[in-house]
Amino acid sequence: MNIRKCVCAIILTWGLGNSAVAQVQTIVPPIVEGAKPVTVEHIKVHSKSIEGNLSGTSADRDVFVFLPPSYKKSIKQHYPVVYALHGYFIGAEQWGSEIHVPQTIEGTFALGSREMIVVMPDSKNAYNGSMYSSSVTTGDFENFIAHDLVDYIDKHYRTIATRTSRGLVGHSMGGYGASRIGMKHADVFGSLYIMSPCCLSARDPGTFNAEVQQQFESIKTPEESAKINFMVRATLAVAAAWSPNPNNPPLYLDLPYKNSELQKEVVNKWAANAPLSFVDQYVDQLKQYRAIAIDVGNQDTLNVDTTKLHEVLDSYKVPHSFEVYSGTHTSAVADRFQNRVLPFFSHSLCMQKSC
Repeated sequence: MNIRKCVCAIILTWGLGNSAVAQVQTIVPPIVEGAKPVTVEHIKVHSKSIEGNLSGTSADRDVFVFLPPSYKKSIKQHYPVVYALHGYFIGAEQWGSEIHVPQTIEGTFALGSREMIVVMPDSKNAYNGSMYSSSVTTGDFENFIAHDLVDYIDKHYRTIATRTSRGLVGHSMGGYGASRIGMKHADVFGSLYIMSPCCLSARDPGTFNAEVQQQFESIKTPEESAKINFMVRATLAVAAAWSPNPNNPPLYLDLPYKNSELQKEVVNKWAANAPLSFVDQYVDQLKQYRAIAIDVGNQDTLNVDTTKLHEVLDSYKVPHSFEVYSGTHTSAVADRFQNRVLPFFSHSLCMQKSC
């Protein structure tokens, strides 16, 4: 088995392979005539949750904040906030280009959506993705999103600082993040939109050959992972997030194979981080949401597991909407962000302090 086939068997089971590579093509909705400009702020947010991680990931995170057209003029008005999470291998800035913000944000307001603040945090690291998880190796990105970032935005902007006025959305790895964080932090967010989520299932990690093992052993720092095969690098991202090991320098992680032998304890750790494995524990939390939406393209390889998540929520009678639309993993994401996602939050988020 050649190296690409070998590692693809591992990565594609998690939905990080072709989806991540292809995350560049999307249909751009037309500019809406008369749309008023939003204000874009590029800020740094320090996260105590990410401090002290073993891989040296910076705790000072880039964040893009999109303020609605009326924000600068209506100085007494407070706004709901939508937190939008990007996918694997890209950061917030690149995802913003792919979903064509601020154009799509301006377009949705011009088409009738009520104004809100949109926040796009960057959760890329040396392994190209944090998985929005809690790891001593790469940092606690779950709590960076759910607590540090939310606290910062509430303190520095005129937000409606209640869960019913906060929305969470993500695509691909960000869809995984929205699933994971959404299930665990229903006390923070009031509406949830999950777009083409990766990594929902716990599956067999495949096999390694000697060449793959040699690539892993050649890496001495997270930054050196940039020189190896893309698919192998994605395996490191998953391992750094879900099987960290503070006693295993220099990368401080455990891989599913060691000396060509499957490490069952590592596989079990990966399985424990699969939303379809732990969703049953969070049914009561999911029922607290004002609204939940899930979507996926009919040509997306992630539609099977996404459908399973829908079926689980259905079985527990968790209110939600589910749509399989015509498209690939990335073909419609910009259009849907403007015409589905933000209108969803316009209807579901509380727009007043009294809610």
